[in-house]
Amino acid sequence: MSQDIPTLNSEVTAIPTDKILGFQASIQGVDDLVFLTFGEPGFDAPKVVKEATIRGIQENHSHYGHSQGNPELRQAVIDYMQDRYGLTQYPSIDQVVITAGVSEAMYAIFKTLLSTGDGILVPDPAYGSYFSSIALANAQAIPVDTSTTGFKLTPELVAKTVAEATVPVKAVLFNYPSNPTGVTYSKEELAELAKAFEAAGVWVISDEIYSELTYGQEHHSIGEMIPDRAIVVNGLSKSHAMTGYRVGFILAPKAVAAELKKVHASLIYSIPTFVYDGALAALQMPKEDLQPMLSTYQVRRDMAVELLRSLDFDVLSPDGAFYIFAKLPEDIEEDGWTFAEKLAKDGKVGVIPGEAFSQFEGAKDYIRLSYAGDTEQLKEGLSRIKAYIEKRRANR
Repeated sequence: MSQDIPTLNSEVTAIPTDKILGFQASIQGVDDLVFLTFGEPGFDAPKVVKEATIRGIQENHSHYGHSQGNPELRQAVIDYMQDRYGLTQYPSIDQVVITAGVSEAMYAIFKTLLSTGDGILVPDPAYGSYFSSIALANAQAIPVDTSTTGFKLTPELVAKTVAEATVPVKAVLFNYPSNPTGVTYSKEELAELAKAFEAAGVWVISDEIYSELTYGQEHHSIGEMIPDRAIVVNGLSKSHAMTGYRVGFILAPKAVAAELKKVHASLIYSIPTFVYDGALAALQMPKEDLQPMLSTYQVRRDMAVELLRSLDFDVLSPDGAFYIFAKLPEDIEEDGWTFAEKLAKDGKVGVIPGEAFSQFEGAKDYIRLSYAGDTEQLKEGLSRIKAYIEKRRANR
């Protein structure tokens, strides 16, 4: 007689399906759909990156590499962060870990910093997969509602949330420019937050993957201000249109980096060695070579903000990244999930419901639109949104 099939890990099966992926899957079958959903840059990887990657393959860079990332690449990360942002607080290659994108970096950090039951503050709304990754690390996400502070974390919110927490608060996850809202922080705001983080006695995980994509203001890393407790995460997916290359990097205090390496090595060991070559070429590109992408994103942002505001969406113009978190017009008497479903089915445009990024009720009034993709695709999508809204209003 056969035995019953063993059960699966209940800690995994208890984690809800990612709402972003779930909604995206639910609209995949809609014909002639314009997707304004994911943050997939509408550009190809730079030519120098492709050429360097091809050379790496031709030169047989197909063997095991250094798990932490080869020394030349880690030094290039240090030089890049110093050149771009003046971040000199992580000067040793022993403080750098090359990861398979930011997603792997985040899990490795959560697993290294957080013990079972530890709490981590997450400014809300936030990228949805943070929450599942925190749950996999057996920690507890503590959402911090930023809807009344312009979607920005404040020192007051930090102090209040830590004081009211029912579990030990070990860290804060800090993403800017933000997905999904596009907000970012001035150097003065970061300095005040750094004081609040120090007073709270927490680790600071700073996800700065969109640091190259800011409009009209300079990006500053909070690692400048509290390097002894900040773990800075960045990568090449968004800035260099290299999402498929899966290159992320972590800069951390030496003692933290040493422990991070254990988790990272157990997860993937290392990224492909020929990808090291492409990543090195990307990090050594002159900043001005990336300017056309940034300028194009800004044009797309302005186009989308103008159209949505003309339709009475409540829109905070993004400071960075390539997303718009838009509150539905008051005459749309349904939540964002229902609206997004109908927009896909009847308007032929895919956007993501706001509740996919939030634990709070108010997010149900929002949608997130991505303007990362092709400009003509964005124009078509916006045109269809306009026609859909106007048709609904005409039929009332």
